[in-house]
Amino acid sequence: MSTWLVTGGAGYIGSHVARALLASGRNVVVYDDFSHGLRRRVAPGVPVVQDTVLDPHAVAIALRDFGCIGVIHLAAIKAAGESVEIPLAYYRENVDGVLSVLEAMKAEGVTNFVYSSSAAVYGTPVANPVDEDAVLHPESPYGETKVIGEWASAASGTAWDLRWAAMRYFNVAGAGADELGDNSVNNLIPMVFRALADGTRPRIFGDDYPTPDGTCIRDYIHVVDLADAHVAAAAALEDGVVLGPMNVGRGEGSSVREVMDMISEVIGRDVEAEVVGRRPGDPAATWASTSRIERELGWYAGHDLRDMVTSAWDAWQANAD
Repeated sequence: MSTWLVTGGAGYIGSHVARALLASGRNVVVYDDFSHGLRRRVAPGVPVVQDTVLDPHAVAIALRDFGCIGVIHLAAIKAAGESVEIPLAYYRENVDGVLSVLEAMKAEGVTNFVYSSSAAVYGTPVANPVDEDAVLHPESPYGETKVIGEWASAASGTAWDLRWAAMRYFNVAGAGADELGDNSVNNLIPMVFRALADGTRPRIFGDDYPTPDGTCIRDYIHVVDLADAHVAAAAALEDGVVLGPMNVGRGEGSSVREVMDMISEVIGRDVEAEVVGRRPGDPAATWASTSRIERELGWYAGHDLRDMVTSAWDAWQANAD
């Protein structure tokens, strides 16, 4: 039975990935510094290594001690707008982090690597849906760090036969269980829930974009579907396949205002959003072409926007304290 190290495995996405790996019959080791992760998200019986990915020696010890055959690297900081304000922190955490993990893998002879990338590598695409061969033009330091991580993965594949996949996430939402809900201060749906809980109006960051209703358009993907995509990628790498970059989305876009309307429907009252200024680093519209991941891995998204909002709302209410 194969064992995978999941960095950031106590985070929102990482905890779903860890549970999907367990459900597939694999063993999992969670590696997390708990700067953002929550212990309640770690499944019972799963080994936990509390340390930073910036220490390649610590990562190497974890790989060796647990006999890991692969790494799914999710540990990172990820707010595009914040990255414009503190770019060096993003380069230090995200770039040094992926280099450290790759260095440890090379030292321990671990050759399977699933990298958490992002649709932020595209910036504002020339055309939608955007496919993996599009020009990479990130518009934030966060997006730039994800491009560098992909470059480092590809270069390692050339230099020492690393088998790798870069999963370019679009906008992740929803919850697979109440205890695994999203507590991010930067993701749209929990931002709305938090504003409502605080008695304030949720904010729409700009309504003057060149889109049908003036608000940003994104491809929203259920976190359970995203986790399943990681398992499919891990299985392909175990079989000796090099995947490279792969979009993980639903292949269609929803505007911020459409998401607000769906939240209003699900919770049974108008969220009464207010429009404020744009955030730096936000492209107007991005949604995925998913033909590559469908063809290469046989993976398809199975949940819609209502599923995402409903499951996210259930998890939020369950953890309201």
